[in-house]
Amino acid sequence: MAATHKRILRHTRLRKKVSGSEERPRLSVHFSGRHITAQVIDDASGKTIASAHTTEAEFKSQKGTSANAATAQKVGKLVAERGLAKNVTKVVFDRGGFKYHGKVKALADAAREAGLQF
Repeated sequence: MAATHKRILRHTRLRKKVSGSEERPRLSVHFSGRHITAQVIDDASGKTIASAHTTEAEFKSQKGTSANAATAQKVGKLVAERGLAKNVTKVVFDRGGFKYHGKVKALADAAREAGLQF
């Protein structure tokens, strides 16, 4: 079984338990080989409240932007700031089937430092 398929199975199993609501949306993270994406999602209405990803102009203008822990910290801080601007303070963390280690941990810690509670 391919590693990607196993991650999708883990994410599906995790999503049975983790769901975002209006008062406590879901902070979802995804990592590809090159990019990092983080979204604050209200699953009840199916809408994305805030998002940040490395394909934005803000990250493309910087040198050395790749899917590493340093970039994950920047994305975590940015998505937290955008979420706080929309009056979101508490979230449920969805690691997307990835291990809570390295990039995932860096993004989560940066979001906590910026003011999100989870």
